Amino acid sequence: MSAEIIDRIVENVLQGRRDSEDEGVDEGYYGQPGVTELVKEALGKEVPLEKILSDGLSRGMTMVGQKYETGEYFIPDMLAAAEAVAAAMEVLEPQLLESGRQEDRGKVLIATVEKDQHDIGKNLVCIMLRGAGFSVVDLGINVPAKRIAEAAASEKAGLVGLSALLDTTMPYMRSTIEELEKSNLRDRVKVMIGGAPTSDSFAREIGADAHGKDAFAAVKIAEKFLPGEGNR
Repeated sequence: MSAEIIDRIVENVLQGRRDSEDEGVDEGYYGQPGVTELVKEALGKEVPLEKILSDGLSRGMTMVGQKYETGEYFIPDMLAAAEAVAAAMEVLEPQLLESGRQEDRGKVLIATVEKDQHDIGKNLVCIMLRGAGFSVVDLGINVPAKRIAEAAASEKAGLVGLSALLDTTMPYMRSTIEELEKSNLRDRVKVMIGGAPTSDSFAREIGADAHGKDAFAAVKIAEKFLPGEGNR
């Protein structure tokens, strides 16, 4: 029975269906339970939290990523799936906090850099990281370098993620890394960057530790850099 529920969760993640009122990709699913309702059902049937997260939500998003890479899915499909997972994570939040799962894999601080108002990519990364078991602090958009450095210190983040969608705001990634250095944080805080105009070469140029080309890559980077129990 639990396997059936998990498979239905995966199917609805692929459809981007949050609840029974959400049509998602396929109108034929309208009226049937969506991801949030299925997660509640799974919890009621005492399906293990780890199974819901790993075999259900994470597996669903992995499949979404594969479909995106092959050209079967596009950005709107990815966003719909990510929003469905985000809604499911809200349902699971009390259980995650109680179990300590959100602290198992370390803390990531995420921000869109100064002068940049874009957050779609950043939000998707946050959703994916939380789904993978990381604790995420989202500072939002248009965040000055000094504030990011202060938050990295106060939150004791092991990884800082910087997002930019505009060529004109990319230099603020460099200034943020410089601010982390001035604050004597750089030796213990890893930095990854992401966003449409960024690249591996730009990451090396400004002294970042990694470039995440998409949300799936960001999760792999976090798994590499953070020494949480889930990564051992």
